[in-house]
Amino acid sequence: MSRVVVVGSINVDLVVTADHLPHPGETVLGGRYARYFGGKGANQAVAAARAGASVIMVGAVGSDRFGDESLEALASEGVDVSRVRRVDWPTGVAIIAVAADGENQIVVAPGANALVSTDDAALAGLSPSGGVVVTGLEIAMATVVQAVSAAGRLGMTAIINPAPARQLPAELLAYGPILTPNEAELLAATGAASVDEALDALARAGAPRVVVTRGASGALLADGARRIDFPAHAVQVIDSTGAGDTFSGVLAAWLADGRPLLDATAAATAAAGLSVSRPGARGGMPDRLAIEAALAG
Repeated sequence: MSRVVVVGSINVDLVVTADHLPHPGETVLGGRYARYFGGKGANQAVAAARAGASVIMVGAVGSDRFGDESLEALASEGVDVSRVRRVDWPTGVAIIAVAADGENQIVVAPGANALVSTDDAALAGLSPSGGVVVTGLEIAMATVVQAVSAAGRLGMTAIINPAPARQLPAELLAYGPILTPNEAELLAATGAASVDEALDALARAGAPRVVVTRGASGALLADGARRIDFPAHAVQVIDSTGAGDTFSGVLAAWLADGRPLLDATAAATAAAGLSVSRPGARGGMPDRLAIEAALAG
């Protein structure tokens, strides 16, 4: 079975859905509340596991009820949580507002995620037998750099989902990871004024393989000078929370299975489209059979 290691965040999502997202200073009444398990890292781990990969989660949760439940939820998906540490900080929490059209606003209190360390990300004890390491920016940048460095040492492909948006250091890009930003994150990663300018800058910095997620417009694969568009799959959007995490997790699972980046991007685009049809970051994440059916259809 293909191996995916996710070094990232584990949160509990507290979600309120309403007719529209609030403007600054506005209170929106009539919302409906639900609680889901989340964190970009944990979501990516679940997406990869449902897509058929053998997944190890590296992260931290608090010694609280949210931590207990988060680990139980991951383990129930078949994710190995033996490398998730319990710490004396609260488990991370995300406050999410979702509008009727599926758009969302998210505020995160990192909690235990702030303690995911470079020692955790060194991945000591893992055998150098290939696979994929996935990481993102809801943990410390030094930890992300260490995770990508460890991927190289283990002969593994590195994927960085550069969210929340921020500029990426040259040291990190020099490792040549695959990046999976949305358009806003792509521009923030480089400070560029346009998508083409940003992709060119990343290629010069050593990271020529970028898959830009575009929501209802699908995805754009940049692989060196090559640019390929992948149209989105038409579905009714209920909740877009977790679509980007689904994309990164399925991309990792397909690559870990030895599939080329072109095929992995097609599968990730299909999976992300399927994921928005149900509420919650993980509620609509498809399994491998559903992804393959979408690709065949």
